[in-house]
Order: sequence, then C-alpha cells, then structure tokens
Amino acid sequence: MLTTMDYRHSSHANGTMYSLLESSLDNILSFIKPLEEDRLRRLNTINDVRNAIQPVASLKGAAVNPFGSFISNLYTKWGDLDISIQVSPSPYSSVGRKQKQNLLRDIMKVLRKTGWGTIQFIPQARVPLLVFESRYRNISCDISIDNHVGQIKSKMFLWLAEIDGRFRDMVLLIKEWAKAHNINDPKAGTLNSYSLCLLVIFHFQTCSPAILPPLKDIYGGNLADDFTGMRFVSERQIEDLCAANIAKFRSQGGKNDSTLQKLLTSFFEKFCRIQNLATVYVICTYSGKWESIWNNPIWMEKRYQLFVEDPFEIPDNAARAVAERGLPIISNAFADTYRSLSSARVLSDRNALLSILVRPHVVPQIGRTPGIQHSNHGAYGYENRIEANYARTQGTHVQTYTRSGVPLHYQFKNVLELDSDRPSSSSTSSPRRQGAGKNREQTWKPRYS
Repeated sequence: MLTTMDYRHSSHANGTMYSLLESSLDNILSFIKPLEEDRLRRLNTINDVRNAIQPVASLKGAAVNPFGSFISNLYTKWGDLDISIQVSPSPYSSVGRKQKQNLLRDIMKVLRKTGWGTIQFIPQARVPLLVFESRYRNISCDISIDNHVGQIKSKMFLWLAEIDGRFRDMVLLIKEWAKAHNINDPKAGTLNSYSLCLLVIFHFQTCSPAILPPLKDIYGGNLADDFTGMRFVSERQIEDLCAANIAKFRSQGGKNDSTLQKLLTSFFEKFCRIQNLATVYVICTYSGKWESIWNNPIWMEKRYQLFVEDPFEIPDNAARAVAERGLPIISNAFADTYRSLSSARVLSDRNALLSILVRPHVVPQIGRTPGIQHSNHGAYGYENRIEANYARTQGTHVQTYTRSGVPLHYQFKNVLELDSDRPSSSSTSSPRRQGAGKNREQTWKPRYS
C-alpha cells in the first residue's frame, strides 16, 4: 500500500519522466521542422520544373502548382514535394486520364534530356504520376496533371492546422515515428502520409474536449464532387464557408489544454487495437466517430484491411493500400509504442525514447544544435526576391515566413491560391458497438447557422 510519501515520490517521478518525454518531443520537432532554406529549395525546384517544361508544345500556358504537405505546411525538412501541372483553367474542364498519361510522358522526355536523374512513370496509378528526385535540389518530387482536388485538400489541411498548432506538431511527429517503424509505405502495404494525417485529425476530434470538430461541421458536402462535378462550387465559396465554420467552432469554448506528450501517448493508446477494430469500424473524420462498417452498404462493397474514409472524397478509402500483411505490422507498431511510453524505464531514458520515436540515423542528431530553427545565412532580402519572382511567374500569392520559419498566415489570405483572379465572394474515445449511422449529406449546404 502506498503511503502519502510514496505517492508524492511516485507523482514527482512520473512528472519528471513525462517532462523528459515532452522535452524529447521538442528536440525532435526542432530537428525535423523545415528551415527557411528547405522551403526555398522547394520553391526553386518548382521553378526548375517550370523552366524545364516551358519548351514543350503540349504544355504551352500550363501552370506549375505545388500542393500536398508543402502547401498545408505539414512537411518535414526531408518531405517529398507534390506538383500539379495545371493545363485546364478549372476543375470542371480537367483533361481525361489518357491525355494526362500522354502529358506526363512528354514531361518525362524533357526531364530526361535535361539530366534530372532517375524518373519513374506510373501511368496506372489512381492518379497517374511521374516520380523523380531532383539531383540539383536533393528533393523527391511527384508530378501529376490537373490535380485540382489535391490542391483544395491541401488547403483544407492548412486551415485545420490553423485551428490549433498542436495539430501540425503531431502530424510531423507521427510521420517520423511511422517511418521509424516502417509503416509509412503504401507500396509495401502500409499507410500513406495522407492516412496518417487523417488518424491525427480523428484523434483530435475524439479527445475530450475535442480539439478539432467533425469535418462535416467545417464543410458539409462532398468536397471532390462539389469542386469538380456538375454542382460546381468555387474555391472562394469553399474558403468563405470553411472560414465561417472554423470561427464558429473556435468561439464555442471547451478548450483542450493537454500537453503534446499526453496527446501523443493517448494517440497510440487509441489505435493500439486497430487490427481488431478494423474488422468492425470505419475511421470517419467526416462524422468524427468510429462508424460501423455495417451501417453503410457502400463501405461493405469492398472489404479492406483498414478503412480510413477520405472526408473530401466520400466514400473513398484513404488507407486502401493497406495489405493483409501490413495491418499486423501497423497494429503492432501502435501497441508496442504505447507499451513503451507507459514504461517508467523507457520514460526515464532519453535514448530509449528517441529510438522509439525517430529513425536510427536521426537519433544522434537530435538536440545537437540549439536554435536549429533559426536561419543565420543573412540572405533574407535575397530570399524575398526569390519569393517575389515566384509569385510573379505563378500569378499567385505565396506563403511568407518569419526568420524562424513560422508561417505568416492570416486566416487563409497569404496562401497559394488556386485561382487568383476569382471574385471575392486528451482522453481517448472508445468506439460504439451499437447504433446506426445515417447516410451523409452529399450536397453543398451553407452551414453558417
């Protein structure tokens, strides 16, 4: 039986151990967050691609737009760069699959001629892709054609990140952790980075009180259908609606003040039984709940190993690449990490913590250089000139950053726009075993009230 003194000693020890975890997370984030030079390398790579394709007749007048983690500001210093070559002025007039494949072949030819290194063409992918590494900038790039939906998804993630800064930190930590445990490789039957982001969103929705709302409360329609289908909704309408709904959510109070280490530990606890839960439930960020597979006939049509519904392309499965061999690996990674972060021995050993949370080659570099986020190159004027030149050639606004690399977002205004000339207009939550899920509204509806 614990005496009062024993309890105080135990409580103090636990506080000290969790302080070590918290400081370790800070050290990891300081190392993996991109510096200003990392951002500029990506901007320069975009300009390199633009210059390379300029002579291609089939791409005359095409825009070169980044999207993905770079635009949502959820990329690590070594993250890939997603680029969409925009040949159509609007999502509604996007070119067909065959033409996209042909255009990517044209791009591949010109990149090979100019010595861009190894290039992989993946024509049969759900979204046809050209994958290569820029030998000039040491950045891996994925090029697609007319990826309008990818661009608007990226902006949605950016807006979510502006609700609470812990979201970005968690995404970066989970991306690095997933790489350390070899579960961030859809080609090997594990999770893609998009699914990992959705898991973090779901965790933040199911904390108490919630840090993020159900995504239907931010945008109540099927984004992909509304943005590209017959019921065309402009990006300005989407932006205005989301801004209003986010402001409404933030005004409702009930702030969750959990520390990052508590959110991380409860994240692994929430998904440590994911292999068993996947047989019964869909992870649904649209509703912000575990939803029974049996409640929706569409979910039942294809039996996936793991179903993480894409909230922007309902009812697609963002985790469809997870294979039978991959799910146990994913589940074990969550369970093993949760056990480790519940161990007094691990929590009191910084090296043990780092070996669980980051890849082996990263461990020795964590915490090596204080103030790593600050750029000391003395070239900020030059950097601004690069950024201004990029904005002129792109005809868009560009994210600006402080010297420490912090984005200067002002409620969505200083973000890369998709159509610049447009008119203005942590406790865990257990899944339910019972309860019917209602069919979701698939049409765009204003949700200001």
